[in-house]
Amino acid sequence: MAVDKMELLKRYKELKAQGQSVSLVELKAQMEAEENNINSSEFQNAEVSAPVVSSSQSSFNNTETPQETNVSVYSQSHVSTDNTVSTSSGWSTTYSNVSSVSSPESYSYSSPNNQTTGAVYTGNYKPVSQPVETTPYTGNISSAASIKIDENGTKKFALIGYPLGHSLSEYIHNAGFKSLGLNASYEILETPPEKLVDRIKFLKFNNYSGFNVTIPLKLPVTMFLDEVDASAGLVNAVNTVVIDAETKELKGYNTDVIGFKNAIPQDVTLCGKTAGVLGTGGAARAAITALVQSQVNEIKLFTRNVPNSIEFLEYLRKTFPNVEFNSYQIERIRDLSDIQILVNTTPIGMLGRAADLTPVEERELCTLPQGAVVYDVIYNPKKTLLLKLAQKNGYKTINGVDMFIHQALAAEQIWTGRTPDFKDMKIAALENL
Repeated sequence: MAVDKMELLKRYKELKAQGQSVSLVELKAQMEAEENNINSSEFQNAEVSAPVVSSSQSSFNNTETPQETNVSVYSQSHVSTDNTVSTSSGWSTTYSNVSSVSSPESYSYSSPNNQTTGAVYTGNYKPVSQPVETTPYTGNISSAASIKIDENGTKKFALIGYPLGHSLSEYIHNAGFKSLGLNASYEILETPPEKLVDRIKFLKFNNYSGFNVTIPLKLPVTMFLDEVDASAGLVNAVNTVVIDAETKELKGYNTDVIGFKNAIPQDVTLCGKTAGVLGTGGAARAAITALVQSQVNEIKLFTRNVPNSIEFLEYLRKTFPNVEFNSYQIERIRDLSDIQILVNTTPIGMLGRAADLTPVEERELCTLPQGAVVYDVIYNPKKTLLLKLAQKNGYKTINGVDMFIHQALAAEQIWTGRTPDFKDMKIAALENL
């Protein structure tokens, strides 16, 4: 018998208020057992009553981040109505334990048309060197098997997040579906955090086959998922969801890591280098994972609230022990002379959201060493003020367009089991920028 998600959230908050650190996975299992009248004595010594959270279970907290705003609470009856960023950790432990995903199969994804190299991954995100023979994303997509497109009827997909006035997702996904000759549609559904519950119900019961998730919902949406792929489990953020046609169960994936890494040009080598990441939200977590796969030696995190990033840092250090992690106040950036790649994952510079601003002023940006790379995951505008300043001062730049296309391509592979045309999708994006 399925556990009511609102009751799960209520029980979870009660345990947290009592000082007990228990994961949602563990709590859900216990509540399912209770509902099925399993002898409660089996759970007297469970971690719910005496929790011990291992390093592999420690999750990405909802730390302060310029990206993840207004998501401190996640049920409609408990939504914050102000416009401030909550400093409480409402997402202490969610589906963060990769081992909690039932037998995650290895999966691989290679860039179409040999766009990049090194874009092959196994289920636990350790890079492997051998090439793959086919391009489809094949990562534990058994639950997506029933989501194949029925060419006799239109299948519906959508994007949720807020705000979405800058989004080009509709153009690129419809171009992708068209390249496959599929009868499918893609919609933009603006969804502020306080409407997330209603939106999930709408998507489940109005015959949608899947949807994408963007800021500020990549973390809170995990509360409503029945299962997560290993990719999303590691990053603890979801950007792609499959809705099972029969059971209406939701399974989450993260294709941002693939998108981030496949967008890095072949001539950029990061092995042994130091990276700087601006922000600590869902996009930052994907970037960090991709940078680790690229074998960087150190990652410096720049955040607005260093104390709130402590648990996040602890998780990173335990999960990726071969990489050094440190956090710094983003407003106090003065010297970037030891950073070879600087990545902006904040919304500063995005069209409609501080498009005329930069997260790093020119004077500080110029402290980057000669030959450094500046990577902005924002794709609209194609060239943010940060990238303009970087180009002006002779640095190599990477914009968010290719990352955007690669992550969308992987999402369509998950939904349909087929690989759309990368070039068609990119043309659609550029034509509408």
